Amino acid sequence: MKRKAIRQATVAVCVIACLGSGAYGAPARASASGSIALRAALEMIGVPYSWGGGGVHGPGYGIGRGARTRGFDCSGLAEYAYARAGILIGSTTTEQWRTGVRVPEELLEPGDLVFFDSDRKRPGPEHVGLALDGERMVHAPYTGALVRIDPLDRPDLLGVVRQDLGRGDAQG
Repeated sequence: MKRKAIRQATVAVCVIACLGSGAYGAPARASASGSIALRAALEMIGVPYSWGGGGVHGPGYGIGRGARTRGFDCSGLAEYAYARAGILIGSTTTEQWRTGVRVPEELLEPGDLVFFDSDRKRPGPEHVGLALDGERMVHAPYTGALVRIDPLDRPDLLGVVRQDLGRGDAQG
C-alpha cells in the first residue's frame, strides 16, 4: 500500500511540473492522447522490469528472463500507455518505430516515443521510452530495474515518433 501511495504522489508531482507549465518555463504542448499515454506510463513508476512483459492490459509476466516477474519491458510499457489513450502501436520496438510520424528531436513533445539503437549490429531500435519533456523520459530500462524517469540525452538516441498527427509543429 505504501508503494502505491509513493507512486501516486510521484505521478502527481510529475504531471503538475512537466505537463502543467512545461519544462523549464517553455509551454508544454502535448495532445490529449500524448498526455493520457504519458500519465499512464508515469502511473507505472516503480513497477519491475520484466523482459517480454506487459502490454495493452498492463503489467504481465514476461518470457525467458522475465518469466517469473510481473511487470513491463520497454515496449510493453509504451504499448500499455498508448492503449490507455486508445491508440494501438504494436508490442515490439520495431513495430512501434514504424507507427506514427517521425519528428525532429528539437520538436519533441511530452508523450512522444523516443527510440534508442543500443546494438548497432542489429538494424532498428532496441529500446523505447516516453518523453516527459525535452530532457527526461519514463521507461522500463532493464532487468533488475523498475519503471523510472531517466535523462533523455544518450548517445544512442535513434529518433522520435509522434503517435497522433494533430500535434504541434510536425504537421506544418
